[in-house]
Amino acid sequence: MSSPPAYPGIRVSGCWSLGTEGSSNAESLDRLLPTVGAGRSPRKRTTSQCKSEPPLLRTSKRTIYTAGRPPWYNEHGTQSKEAFAIGLGGGSASGKTTVARMIIEALDVPWVVLLSMDSFYKVLTRQQQEQAAHNNFNFDHPDAFDFDLIISTLKKLKQGKSVKVPIYDFTTHSRKKDWKTLYGANVIIFEGIMAFADKTLLELLDMKIFVDTDSDIRLVRRLRRDISERGRDIEGVIKQYNKFVKPAFDQYIQPTMRVADIVVPRGSGNTVAIDLIVQHVHSQLEERKLRWDMAALASAHQCHPLPRTLSVLKSTPQVRGMHTIIRDKETSRDEFIFYSKRLMRLLIEHALSFLPFQDCVVQTPQGQDYAGKCYAGKQITGVSILRAGETMEPALRAVCKDVRIGTILIQTNQLTGEPELHYLRLPKDISDDHVILMDCTVSTGAAAMMAVRVLLDHDVPEDKIFLLSLLMAEMGVHSVAYAFPRVRIITTAVDKRVNDLFRIIPGIGNFGDRYFGTDAVPDGSDEEEGGSAG
Repeated sequence: MSSPPAYPGIRVSGCWSLGTEGSSNAESLDRLLPTVGAGRSPRKRTTSQCKSEPPLLRTSKRTIYTAGRPPWYNEHGTQSKEAFAIGLGGGSASGKTTVARMIIEALDVPWVVLLSMDSFYKVLTRQQQEQAAHNNFNFDHPDAFDFDLIISTLKKLKQGKSVKVPIYDFTTHSRKKDWKTLYGANVIIFEGIMAFADKTLLELLDMKIFVDTDSDIRLVRRLRRDISERGRDIEGVIKQYNKFVKPAFDQYIQPTMRVADIVVPRGSGNTVAIDLIVQHVHSQLEERKLRWDMAALASAHQCHPLPRTLSVLKSTPQVRGMHTIIRDKETSRDEFIFYSKRLMRLLIEHALSFLPFQDCVVQTPQGQDYAGKCYAGKQITGVSILRAGETMEPALRAVCKDVRIGTILIQTNQLTGEPELHYLRLPKDISDDHVILMDCTVSTGAAAMMAVRVLLDHDVPEDKIFLLSLLMAEMGVHSVAYAFPRVRIITTAVDKRVNDLFRIIPGIGNFGDRYFGTDAVPDGSDEEEGGSAG
């Protein structure tokens, strides 16, 4: 592949063919790069607390949600492609984080993760703590970082899994007891001074960018940051810079510039370089085609038996009669709402029978013991997929006293056909609850799968999730069941087909429009409410 043309303000190392030139350069740096992480067993971490940061990233233009991803699953229920990982290396205070945020904002990709190497400093011994307090500990050496934990964390993120990341306190030079949660995404940006100092770590990075900033500028930035943000004095900062930071840059960091695919001079001030990086990442994402192939799923499970995790409300004459009414296009809105609510109540009651119960004995007013059953869980939380799912909330509240309610808004991107998470509000400590996930119709299963993924990312066990829907298509049932085999699926009816627009056949129409009395959505959109690809 020929080298790209020269652009003002950007140096290109090697070529744009990622993973080839970079790997050969890595081999040539055997002498320069220290052997880090080899021969060490993963260190056991002891913590009893986990704290999730708000699952979003705010830029000047918009808010990017980082919890929940598009359901990139093939017909076997497995993720089809790994995320695209970008490494950002460079000296201390070179502007790596600023460049990372500029790339994120310019990418305009909804699912991104920014992972900082600063979170992965090792836990210091008492002697090392004393050295650090007197600016005599070298935090700019590769051995100061927990590369085993970095590598395992990045691997999980690339696979689309949520991870727990340490929170490091630079004032006390120690890890806090709390951990923050990060979620998988289309693009992962990993930044740090030693981002390219480990061979195994290099292999996980699809694109390597070195931010090259003048040493005087870096020193000024470091002085300002360490004094104002970390409570250091100017004498200590300069001492540490001369003793550790500058020698480490010359010995360990600057040589890794050779393994970078792109070198960005002047850091965040080089908008030309950042624009070119964004263009390249877009092209890589397009080549990977991180899309959920609904057509493949539609045909993959034809003639397969319905999964055992599915439970369909018994089709009594009463249930059949209510379905007849709400499916009839001539039914008035008042009747549609009335009989839909009746079905919802029956569905909720049916779903509660699958919750865990234990034996208990109570005393009756007559003074006699009664051997009964009581709920064995901690709490029940209902989560509705907006907007149609919220119509099921009154039925849930009517049968579950003091139930907590959360909401998730998922809409389909009309350009890509992918479901996108736009809003979520979940109760605290939802991971301890049994969760009833509510959506009135499920055709492709895309919105339901994303909603389940969001709950899993918030540490709700898969076997504690109950997906409830008035009507489902077989395609949606199979999609959810193959991706999440321990999720209980409960509905009042299952229709066999979806049409070319992925609408349920014979179906019920657009439930939300009929319930709320709104105008019909355009023909090109999904059947499910509010643009969700249910």
